[in-house]
Amino acid sequence: MRRRLGLALLVLYGTGITVGAGIYVLIGAVAGHAGVYAPWSFVVAAAVMALTVASYAELSTRYPVSAGEAAYVRAAFRSRAFSTAIGLLTIMTGVVSSAAVTLGSAGYIQQFVDLPRGPIVAIIVLALGAVAAWGILESVVLASLFTLIEVGGLVTVIVAGIHAGLPIATTIGHVPPLNTMILSGIGFGSLLAFFAFIGFEDLANVVEEAKVPHRDIPRAMILTLGISTLLYVLVAAVAVSAGPIERLASSSAPLSLVFREVAGVNPATISAIAIVSTLNTILAQMTMAARVVYGIAREGDLPAIFARVHPRTGTPLIATACIAAAVVPLALFVPLTRLAEGTSLATLALFALVNLALLRLRYRGVPSNIPHVTVPIWIPAIGLVTCVAMMAVALFR
Repeated sequence: MRRRLGLALLVLYGTGITVGAGIYVLIGAVAGHAGVYAPWSFVVAAAVMALTVASYAELSTRYPVSAGEAAYVRAAFRSRAFSTAIGLLTIMTGVVSSAAVTLGSAGYIQQFVDLPRGPIVAIIVLALGAVAAWGILESVVLASLFTLIEVGGLVTVIVAGIHAGLPIATTIGHVPPLNTMILSGIGFGSLLAFFAFIGFEDLANVVEEAKVPHRDIPRAMILTLGISTLLYVLVAAVAVSAGPIERLASSSAPLSLVFREVAGVNPATISAIAIVSTLNTILAQMTMAARVVYGIAREGDLPAIFARVHPRTGTPLIATACIAAAVVPLALFVPLTRLAEGTSLATLALFALVNLALLRLRYRGVPSNIPHVTVPIWIPAIGLVTCVAMMAVALFR
């Protein structure tokens, strides 16, 4: 692997993964559960995510390797089988997430082309698989350009909402009452919103390609979370203030609907930006999953063929092809909401185990011979509890 990524590209990479997946695809579904309190669902999800971001910041600098989660668990529990299972769970999360966002992207693309969803899905995955195989710098540069476009689209929606006089500040500041049904809706909405924050952890799996990993990876994670949270809360407030929530929840292109409501113009521009945003997330998630396959294979826990790196592209071509092949059938045969819920649950389980691994390492007093971030011990403890609590909300709703 080649160290070609600085802080700016890492932040754009992390933000691009995160922003494309959530707000463009799932804002309608979150609003359908949380109603006017959708911004609070994003706040809750961000708070839970912040704890795990801190745990990742320490672990990714203690163990700066691809397939990071598997490495953390192996170091903490000294179990090869357990670490392999975690690596496979990470791969599954990337594949299912890619499938979910591919469906969202296809929904926006169908506004421009009269094609069935199946061919669109296949074209998206094959094209982005080719880009991921091309090279890490090329993939991240393209993803960074996509990120600038997608953030511009969200800012456009926010500005349009402000210009239309929507009560954005009032909506954000509207504290939910202590009502079981409302709080339950916010809780389940936060589970879907949590999917929108998935992405920062992918930075841990490109750590071997970062120029200064012990400095730039933690900074990129924190900046990614901060930028994403600000954009999500503002856009959610605009979305639930713009018109009937039922229409928003049932729309296959929710932000286009919002833009039509607040600006009164053709939303084709926002739809085009949404396509770019979702493509960005798919590219980054597929890249991450391929790197985890490579990392596990390099450790001998998958066939060695998956650890082969092409000498010209510097990428694991076979691992990338397998990830692309796994995404297509999921996107074709599983509904978007099921994919999003499944990704969130799998990711919460993964994050719970990452927090547990850090607690175990600190309890055992395992030293590190390289510079690394150190966080207070209460952070992984609360991170573990909140991840388990969010899983319980989903499973026993």
